[in-house]
Amino acid sequence: MKAIYPVLLALCLAVFAGPASADPDALKHIVIDLCVRHEEAHGTPAPCDAVDLPGGTAVLKDRNGATQFLLIPTEIVTGIEDKQILAPAAPNYFQAAWAARTLAEGKAGKPIPRDDIGLSVNSKYGRSQNQLHIHIDCIRADVRQALRDNDAKIGPHWMPLDVDLAGHRYSAMRIGGDDLGASNPFKLLAEGDHQAAADMASETLTVAGAVFPDGKPGFYLLSDRADVAHADMGSSESLLDHDCAVLK
Repeated sequence: MKAIYPVLLALCLAVFAGPASADPDALKHIVIDLCVRHEEAHGTPAPCDAVDLPGGTAVLKDRNGATQFLLIPTEIVTGIEDKQILAPAAPNYFQAAWAARTLAEGKAGKPIPRDDIGLSVNSKYGRSQNQLHIHIDCIRADVRQALRDNDAKIGPHWMPLDVDLAGHRYSAMRIGGDDLGASNPFKLLAEGDHQAAADMASETLTVAGAVFPDGKPGFYLLSDRADVAHADMGSSESLLDHDCAVLK
């Protein structure tokens, strides 16, 4: 086991050194070559915080922020553009990410209200790693409030939202339920927006936990499209707050 730790340390540093210097395959190697193998051989997920081999997912603490985690497939899935995520038997990665919010609560030291949690995937142009990863963290307080204020404008189908969220305009829809269950946000985006389906690489997608005005639980889904020519990289991670001010 001693020989693995220098490799593990080098890979972790590569992932979390920042976009300019990061090896774009480092996250893939950490999860597949280290976390999965360690889970298979020893029954522990290190350096990940959790590995679900039957479910095909792992959860890794991100160095950025006290409560941020990443949900990552345990097989090679490059990102939002990978056709595997739309396959009939594809795991519902967003549901796995929602379930993993308990790890963020552990770091926070208390329960996090469902409407304070967001799950985000950046576009191909707004990410540093070529392995699908869903950011799990607190939602920005101003985004949470904007969603509450504009709830009446958000229905069961994708529609443009006429309010800025973190400086960008998003399309939005809602779904009900305590969890995502059979509702796969990737599929809801591809099936409900033909432009998105034609170019998923440019899409960024966030799922925000919600408590609707009638008191019922659910989720807001928010999508945007990268516009590289105008320096919009399609990074809805900006809707999250890695300082978790909503808990303060």
